[in-house]
Amino acid sequence: MAKIELLGAVLLTVMLLPFSSTALTQDFCVADMNGGDTPTGYICRAPATVTSGDFSYHGLARPGTLIRPFNVSLASAFVGQFPAVNGLGISATRVDLLPGGVVPLHTHPAGSELLFVLEGSLSAGFISAESNSVYIQTVNKGDLFVFPQGLLHFQYNVGNTTAVALAAYSSSNPGLQIVDYALFRNRLPTAVVNKVTFISEAEVTRLKALFAGSG
Repeated sequence: MAKIELLGAVLLTVMLLPFSSTALTQDFCVADMNGGDTPTGYICRAPATVTSGDFSYHGLARPGTLIRPFNVSLASAFVGQFPAVNGLGISATRVDLLPGGVVPLHTHPAGSELLFVLEGSLSAGFISAESNSVYIQTVNKGDLFVFPQGLLHFQYNVGNTTAVALAAYSSSNPGLQIVDYALFRNRLPTAVVNKVTFISEAEVTRLKALFAGSG
């Protein structure tokens, strides 16, 4: 019986390891950006080299660079920009959308997203993986909307003024794949895109030109 209990304890420990965080074993782990990323995150800088300034970040004080043709600006505080979030399971992005601006269909493979509207009104939605059900809602200043991890989702400005939102993530590096870029901003042959999407070759060619793709 004792052996069985010991084996159970060992198995439980092993099962919990993937869910452990650096933050659970030490106070913080400010990323050493010279050490390179690993499956468990960046290695930690020596605590003696960390200062108070490492725990603040000013990159969200103003909009990021405007991304055309989407007319959206993104300013992110992922581990690459804000090394202090390494191991903490959090990060953020400031989202500014001009009237008619859109955050196109995309996914975050490694994190869920919580969107908080600061100014204006947005239409926000996601598509479930199991049934392809669509969940879409207009969210206004002060509203929240959540996007589950890994699901295709989007936002677009439904107002006449610039909309501003803050997106928080359950990962220090949630990842990002934009569907338009995945299909049209690469060298995937036009004939293949046509075959797998049923989009006409003429339209694929147009979209590849728009997104600087080839093939």
